[in-house]
Amino acid sequence: MSGIERTWFPLTGPAVPKGRAAIAAAPSKKGPVDPLTGPKLALAGRVVAMDGAFTVIADAVVYVEKGRIVAVQERAQAAPPGFEGVSAVETGGTLFPGLIELHNHLSYNALPLWTPVPKRFVHRGQWPDHKDYRKLISGPMTVVGEYRDSSGKPALLPALVRYVECKCLMGGVTTSQGVKLASNAGVQRFYRGIVRNVEQTDDAELPEAQGRIPDVDAKDARAYLGRLKKENSCMLLHLSEGVTASEQPDSIARRHFLALQVAPDEWALNDKFAGIHSAGLMPRDFDVLAAHGSAMIWSPLSNLLLYGGTARVDAAQAAGVAIGLGSDWSPSGSKNLLGELKIAWLYNQCTLDGLFKTRDLIAMATRNASRILKWQAACGSIEAGKRADILVIDGKAGDPYDALIRAKETDIRLVMINGVARYGMPAEMKALAPKVQTVRVGGRTRHLYLEQETADPDIAQVSLPTAISVLREAFQDIKELAREAEKPKKVLRWALDAATAPVWSLALDEIRNTGVDLRPRLPWSGPRDLTGPERVSQRATVAAGLLSELLEPIKLDPLTVADDADFLAQIEAQPNVPEPVKQGLRNLY
Repeated sequence: MSGIERTWFPLTGPAVPKGRAAIAAAPSKKGPVDPLTGPKLALAGRVVAMDGAFTVIADAVVYVEKGRIVAVQERAQAAPPGFEGVSAVETGGTLFPGLIELHNHLSYNALPLWTPVPKRFVHRGQWPDHKDYRKLISGPMTVVGEYRDSSGKPALLPALVRYVECKCLMGGVTTSQGVKLASNAGVQRFYRGIVRNVEQTDDAELPEAQGRIPDVDAKDARAYLGRLKKENSCMLLHLSEGVTASEQPDSIARRHFLALQVAPDEWALNDKFAGIHSAGLMPRDFDVLAAHGSAMIWSPLSNLLLYGGTARVDAAQAAGVAIGLGSDWSPSGSKNLLGELKIAWLYNQCTLDGLFKTRDLIAMATRNASRILKWQAACGSIEAGKRADILVIDGKAGDPYDALIRAKETDIRLVMINGVARYGMPAEMKALAPKVQTVRVGGRTRHLYLEQETADPDIAQVSLPTAISVLREAFQDIKELAREAEKPKKVLRWALDAATAPVWSLALDEIRNTGVDLRPRLPWSGPRDLTGPERVSQRATVAAGLLSELLEPIKLDPLTVADDADFLAQIEAQPNVPEPVKQGLRNLY
């Protein structure tokens, strides 16, 4: 492959050594994302607090010190003590809390949309068996996750992490799920990056959510309940992925939920449980969730693309179930959470007759999400004492909630995490960030600040342009990379000692057996009838042929809709998405 020996030069910092080996995986520094050590600063604009009263201040200043919000007040008021000499940065826009995404398989977000989804599926166990799935999704990611350079080290993982995290930032996301790695030593860890990871915060104020459970617990409802009772935070687990027709209440998708019933009056549910998707649940099932204080995470576009239907969120709302939001992944979902908010709004308008107010939909990606995570004391709204996770969009006129739904990615003026400006328009970033990388979004200049004290050292040396170049070339040469990976290789002596030199690979969900599950696989009608989808077996993979014989060059998914000339037309060509949703999306961009 031609790029293996290319020399890379990041936009900031020292030159990177030659070759993909230069960005091999290594342990990260401990500590919360962006330690609370930042200077005093002030941001001026319209503030949409997303607090309990849905407070909106038309002309306000948000005062920040050491990553926390000190005060939110009318501009006309005197500055709080200690801020008398701090000049406010004029954002020229509307400030929202940073978007919190509770469901995203970030590892896959360099892949393009599955266009078109070839048929309407009924449950999660079906579409991974389709002939296109290995060619377009699992196969390419297997190569990316396991491809190694001549020294035996992973070669593409840091570029992938940098890319998908920047994709989050460009959609206003400050918190998401993480990218997990597994080693030959049986150790698992998450990459540390810029975007806050709900599963590894290293922060006492932000209890870490669990997105995976041990296989043993995943196959026994009582053991699973015991695990739930031990958690201090939240368990984000896939549930009932598929659809259930009213006349078929015993659907396979719904069985995933019914198998959580341990005894007639006992369920493997509590206030720590959040069911991702929950699309196969009947209205009475949401009453069960509500009775146990459980929540759900809605991913409407992915559900519509694959199944032609989505969760009965009207029933969830009626039952009082807290609802979060997630874009799932790029092969069958939105590019970012801002896009998923648009889909949720369209579905609400055309199918639910406007049941949810627009502000309630935005709450799913802000304060609701923080409450589901048990983070409500620290995140999810713009209030004194909370973390300065802030999204600023252009303009201060009109209804602020509608403005966010209709905002384009090019309308994002600033994204801040823990008081550190990470992405935005040049004027704001020049005032707030010491060193930046310049990128183009929708033909317009934007700045990124990617330096970080606690960053994973392998990601730290990779600029976004480098990541784009590496991944674009890898996807173009995916067949050759697969062929190289299939060749017998000499095993280096150091690589045999997993204790001193662990070799890392992507922990790809249900492709690589890492000893944990994303969804419970509980017995239904017998010990061999498990409710969750099977992992792809090694035997089945071999029978399906070598990846080098199957894979073809693929396109790196553009970072934004603004830079993807095909995305909206691809959505409009999807057979399973309701016409009002797919036709209305273009109007929101």
